[in-house]
Amino acid sequence: MKLIHDHSAPDDAARRRAVPPVICYPVEGLARPDMAPFRAARAGWTKVAEVLVPARKARCFAVGAGQFFRITSVEGPQVGDLNLWSAVDLRERFYSGKTRALHGTHLSTGDRMWSSFPFLRPMAVITDDTLDWYGFDDFGGAVHDVIGTRCDPYTHNLLSGGGQYHHCCHSNLTRALADWTGLPLREAEGHVHDVLNVFMCTGFTRDTGQYFMKASPVRPGDYLEFFAEIDLVGGLSACPGGDCSAEHSSDAARCHPLLVEVFEPVAPPAGWVAPVVNGYDRTHGR
Repeated sequence: MKLIHDHSAPDDAARRRAVPPVICYPVEGLARPDMAPFRAARAGWTKVAEVLVPARKARCFAVGAGQFFRITSVEGPQVGDLNLWSAVDLRERFYSGKTRALHGTHLSTGDRMWSSFPFLRPMAVITDDTLDWYGFDDFGGAVHDVIGTRCDPYTHNLLSGGGQYHHCCHSNLTRALADWTGLPLREAEGHVHDVLNVFMCTGFTRDTGQYFMKASPVRPGDYLEFFAEIDLVGGLSACPGGDCSAEHSSDAARCHPLLVEVFEPVAPPAGWVAPVVNGYDRTHGR
């Protein structure tokens, strides 16, 4: 957390600190999706499925390539932890770290959710976000982050001096995936991965660089909408932190369900082509 300073600053410290940053992954070479065809494709769409995720629990759902899905706040402020897997190969899953490197710490309309190596292709694109007005607040907080990993029972055990809590999002997603696939819990757990924190308001403190959360601005009726670029299985946990205004991994927070709806458009968005797996030849220099 950079709180300990055992070494005095050198004479040129100010000059070193003043070196301007360089963007690690310039994304000008990535074609940013034109959102107009996605908006147009909503006309006449049909809702083909819905799943209500109970408070402090998780559920899985299926979305076919070319379909839309929405995650909507119902009843009260609530954040959700989202996992995505390829429906044909669970090894291909959402890669939050690379998505963060390409699009930044928080996602919104036009950002894609990228899959893991060796696939590295778009799994879904965000097509609408009713919280896009929030931007970044004075604390550096913003909504829908890809910096938090997910609340989990292992960290809870570590920080609570041995506590056993089973409704952390990691455990919720593990149970949901096991139920969906029939896999044993320990095998399903290996497929659970870092998440998109839907509706969660987070950032890093200016002085210590610590990950923080604050009350989510989400209200009933707000939604985050996606277009599936490949056949997907989604897993969504209604976090035991509720709106994450105080704590998570406990039964103290007031929690609410989240609604997932899947929509079939009359026709795919004009010009949309399903993505192929990454073109790297995987020889790794040999």
